[in-house]
Amino acid sequence: MKNKITLFTFCLFLATSFSFSQQKIEASKIINDIKAGKSISIKNATIIGVLDFTFMDEALKKNTKTKKSSWFNWGSNNSSNEVKKYIENEISFINCTFKNDVLAYIPDEDSGYTFTASFKNISIFKNCNFKQKAMFKYSRFEKNADFSGSSFDDDSTFKYAKFDKNISFNNTTFDEVATFKYAKFNNNVSFADAIFNDTAIFKYTNFTNGVSFRNTNFEEDLNIKYMKVSGEFDISKMKVAYEIDSKYTKINGNSFNKHLISSK
Repeated sequence: MKNKITLFTFCLFLATSFSFSQQKIEASKIINDIKAGKSISIKNATIIGVLDFTFMDEALKKNTKTKKSSWFNWGSNNSSNEVKKYIENEISFINCTFKNDVLAYIPDEDSGYTFTASFKNISIFKNCNFKQKAMFKYSRFEKNADFSGSSFDDDSTFKYAKFDKNISFNNTTFDEVATFKYAKFNNNVSFADAIFNDTAIFKYTNFTNGVSFRNTNFEEDLNIKYMKVSGEFDISKMKVAYEIDSKYTKINGNSFNKHLISSK
């Protein structure tokens, strides 16, 4: 009996210790650290508040008099309405929960400008849970990036995103529509063991050095219209529950054969 009580007490201690180890960090603190030039390395934490990599509020505060100031062309060589922010810091989130939006893309109706963020250094979001929106439209990842093991509970987009180096979406889960439309991958990328619980959009996506969809489950429709793949194309054990739109899809210059895909 004494041994059972001791074991129970030990397990309770472990559970209590684990719960206290899950620190909570305000998104505003992370933004301030980025502004200070610090590398971001966070594990086993819950991030509270909107994490805005575009620094939109700061940009807007510096433009109270006119929209056409130099800030609104910051990072841009043209007169478009896109305001680009470049994150120079190394970014690493491992086993973290984002309670609110994670934004590297904001179309602001009031100002008429679109705010985007790109990452010039290593960017890791591994084994993370995005509870709300994860917006990376137009983002460029110039160094290695890693979203493996992460889950996206709400809307997510990597539309027009560019990945220059190594990148992984291995074992990810997307609960809402996931779009990689017009995304460009310069290195081999893995979506192996990923689960798309809603429509997956890879229309016009360009894989220039191969892609793996090994054992990937598409629980709804899969749109790969105009998608281009050069190099390895691993679709072993890939399953699609409903329709595959593969019109004009090219795999190493050849048309895509949807009959190679297993239906659920």
